[in-house]
Amino acid sequence: MTLSRIFTIIKITLHVLKGCFILLLVFPWLKTEQQHQSIRHWCKQLLDIFKMRLSVIGAERLEDTYYLMAANHISWIDIHVINAFKPHYFVAKSEVASWPIFGWMAKQLGTLFIERGKSNSIRNMVHEVAGQLKHKAICIFPEGTSTDGKQVAPFKSNLFEAAIVANAPVYSLAIQYFDVGTGHKTTAPAFIGEMGLLDSIWNLICSPPICAQISISVKLPELKERKALAELSQSLIAEQLRDTR
Repeated sequence: MTLSRIFTIIKITLHVLKGCFILLLVFPWLKTEQQHQSIRHWCKQLLDIFKMRLSVIGAERLEDTYYLMAANHISWIDIHVINAFKPHYFVAKSEVASWPIFGWMAKQLGTLFIERGKSNSIRNMVHEVAGQLKHKAICIFPEGTSTDGKQVAPFKSNLFEAAIVANAPVYSLAIQYFDVGTGHKTTAPAFIGEMGLLDSIWNLICSPPICAQISISVKLPELKERKALAELSQSLIAEQLRDTR
């Protein structure tokens, strides 16, 4: 292990502890806009530690303040990449809540946790998300799992029902990671298979500098069928991934 990597591990540890301190002692006293500024700043600093640049395409297409954002899912760091652009509230699988430190941080940031495969949990989450879409921008990962980012898996349609119920706008977000040196896609951030969180963090520490690119679609048409909405959202992201393959 090189000295630079040891230094990076120390910086990550200190940055996470700083985040815990802010969430515990500062966050409760901040107004919503101040909370969002704090989240964005912290996430930008985390990306800097990992030598990760952020590129945003289509930011001007976001016409609304509150909406449902559907994104493909590659890694745990996707959330921080998206939040470094604009803080969102997320729906995550219930296992994330049990992650040491990061699970606690997710709870403090208002993450909604869903037990995948349980119909009651999914129905309850649809109602919860529909209610919160009236005053929050919520991001979901409809693939239901993470991939290596080379393609997008079919979207599960359940949570798109929340946007229909709330009459909320829907956007799609394609996230991709590129090696800064070669310009080619990299799977270094991928959090897949039986990989643990620490293994994934180590992969990022050891990788060359990365560009995280997010591309935002135009607002999706107001479809009243959740499966059609999910399929359109998935196809827009798949098209974006093909265009930059």
